Amino acid sequence: MRLYNTLTGQAQEFVPTEGNTVKMYVCGVTPYSSTHVGHALSYVVFDVLRRYLEYTGYEVRHVQNFTDVDDKIIQRAQERGIDPDELAEQFIDDFFRTMDALNIQRAHVYPRATQEIGPIIETIRDLVEKDYAYPAGGDVFFRVTRSQDYGKLSHRTLDGMIAGARVEVDEHKENPMDFALWKGARPGEPSWESPWGPGRPGWHIECTAMSTTYLGESLDIHGGGQDLIFPHHENEIAQSEASTGHQPFSRFWVHNGLLRLGEDKMSKSLGNLVSVEDALERHDPDSLRLYFLSSHYRSPLQFTEEGCAAMSRSTERLRHALSRDDDNTSQPLDGAPYKEKFLEAMDDDLNTPRALAVLFDMARDINRCQDSGGQAKEAQETLRHLGGILGVTFAEPVTATQESLAAKPFIELLLETRTQLRQAKEYSLADQIRQGLETQGVIVEDTAQGTNWEYRPSSGS
Repeated sequence: MRLYNTLTGQAQEFVPTEGNTVKMYVCGVTPYSSTHVGHALSYVVFDVLRRYLEYTGYEVRHVQNFTDVDDKIIQRAQERGIDPDELAEQFIDDFFRTMDALNIQRAHVYPRATQEIGPIIETIRDLVEKDYAYPAGGDVFFRVTRSQDYGKLSHRTLDGMIAGARVEVDEHKENPMDFALWKGARPGEPSWESPWGPGRPGWHIECTAMSTTYLGESLDIHGGGQDLIFPHHENEIAQSEASTGHQPFSRFWVHNGLLRLGEDKMSKSLGNLVSVEDALERHDPDSLRLYFLSSHYRSPLQFTEEGCAAMSRSTERLRHALSRDDDNTSQPLDGAPYKEKFLEAMDDDLNTPRALAVLFDMARDINRCQDSGGQAKEAQETLRHLGGILGVTFAEPVTATQESLAAKPFIELLLETRTQLRQAKEYSLADQIRQGLETQGVIVEDTAQGTNWEYRPSSGS
């Protein structure tokens, strides 16, 4: 398999460093609002990458973080009059619920910044001792000038960055491009004790501490959206390689193109969002997955209702090709040539548009074969198998039924208990209730006005 590496600017043959194990770290969300379809595109891409690596025989160790302390979380929590950890918990629940609905496999570990303060402080302490970082005014900053190849991921020079950047003025910085590893405490904000006084971690250092804690000093794949290349991933490389002394921090940097709504990328800060929940009310999960995969993962994709609706019709053609039974014994349709073309496409930098074209060609030929009296069971099995590599379930879209009415009093009692547990900060027990309800098709949504629920029968996984 050849995979494009942002660091080298070219597609390279992918081989992990440690035998059969692939260490993959993907940057997660900052949970201060609902998960949107831009997030979904990224996590579908990395889900497919993981599925394909596992299909080819690798054992993938997948870690994805939550940045659960951040200026935006603090501000949103203050607006709602709740604790920042309660707000983050609400939207972490939302993230898991919507990703599960899209059949995105869960990472093996989901570390949270607030639960990794010890490793974060140790990493910063190490950088200070090595003179890569310096405390100033209650903060701790990373010295970018100590990193000889700073800018190698985004292919920029330090002088060029300074000239083109809108850098926040800070009299405590030695260089305007130095970035915060630790932020001194401010009134009314969460803080932790540290050798430099109370405060909280900067954004970039969190991922360094969490990835090295759970995957070691060197990764095989580090993933995220293209908007993270600079400054987040650039800073991660600088501080990680300075701390461990090991290069490269990640052998492959894989970045997905951004989902656009109109002329702009879809983002929380711009407010031009379509939540995953809203999208799933109009389109089934398979169709949304395939819409995201209809464009090459490194290319931008325009999100439109017309495009999603067209993909829904195409997805129905795939289901139709699998729904027909036949007892014919003559003229079997061989699935092997389609499989070969599919794998060639996936080996070519995860070219899912070409892979999808193979599936649609296959569905067409299955229908033609059966219409002419041929036998297509083997081809149908191949179609289902290859679709599974893309995370497609081929399940028929389902709607809620009246089955939930009899269970309503019991569901509401469980949700009341869950609310009490969350108020007591017993989040693990509260999560067990939510997960148990979801296995029975009860989808829980936490909002500023309270907790809502909806019954959605399972459509398979």
